Amino acid sequence: MTQDQLKKPARTKFWMTVVLMVVLFWVSAKSTDATFSELFEGLPQIGVLLAKMFPPDWSYFSYVVDPMLETIRMALLGATFGAIIAIPLALLSASNVFESNWIVQPFRFILNLIRTIPDLLLAAIFVAIFGLGPLPGIWALTIFSLGIIAKLTYESIEAIDRGPLEAMTAVGANKIQWIFFGVIPQVLPQFLSYSIYTFEINVRAAAVLGLVGAGGIGIFYERTLGFFQYDRVASIIIFTLVVVLLIDYISTKIREKLI
Repeated sequence: MTQDQLKKPARTKFWMTVVLMVVLFWVSAKSTDATFSELFEGLPQIGVLLAKMFPPDWSYFSYVVDPMLETIRMALLGATFGAIIAIPLALLSASNVFESNWIVQPFRFILNLIRTIPDLLLAAIFVAIFGLGPLPGIWALTIFSLGIIAKLTYESIEAIDRGPLEAMTAVGANKIQWIFFGVIPQVLPQFLSYSIYTFEINVRAAAVLGLVGAGGIGIFYERTLGFFQYDRVASIIIFTLVVVLLIDYISTKIREKLI
C-alpha cells in the first residue's frame, strides 16, 4: 500500500470523530437549553462581579487563618484514615494477590461505588448524622480518600514484579509472608505518593465542604457570598490559592523523592 492509501483511513476516522463531537455538542446544548446568545449576554456579568471583588478586603485574612488551619487538618486526617483503610481493600481488590473473582470483584464493586458518590454529598450525609462541624468533613474526606488511594494502589499491586512472589511461593511462604515481604515493599513508595497526592486533593475539597456545614473555610465562603461581600470572598480565594500552591509544591517535591 502507498503512503496516501495508509493516510486515507486515518483522515476518515478523524473527520468521523469531528462530526460525532459536533453532533454530541449540539444534542447536549439542545437538551440543556444552552445557547451562545445566553453565553455572550452573561459574559459582561463576569466583569461586574470581578469589579465588586477588587480590591480584596485584606483585613479579613485574620478571620480566616484558623478556619484554613482547620481545613488543612481535616484534609490531613481524611487522607490518613483513608490510606489506612485502603490497605486491606487494595490487597483484596488485586487479582494477583487473591485470584478468586468471588473475593476480588465484590471489593472492586465497593470501591467503584465509593468513587461514584461526590464528596459534597458525602459531607451532607455525615452532617445529617453527626451535625455541623469538622467531624462530618473528616468522615467525608476519609471515604473520598479511600476510594482514590485503594483504586490506584491495587492497580500498582497488579503491576509488580512476580519474580519475588514466585520465589517466596517456591520456598513455602504463606499468604501473610507473601504480602508483607513480596508485595508491600514493591508498592510502598507508590502508596505513600498516592496518599500525599490525595492530601493535596483533600485540601481543595475541604475548602468547599463548609458550604454544607462540614467545617473548614467553606463556612466563610457561604457567609460572605450570602451577604454579597465579594471583597471578602476575593480575600478567601487568594488565601486559599496561596495555601494550595504551597502544599502542591511541597507534596510534589516529596513525591519526587519517593518514586
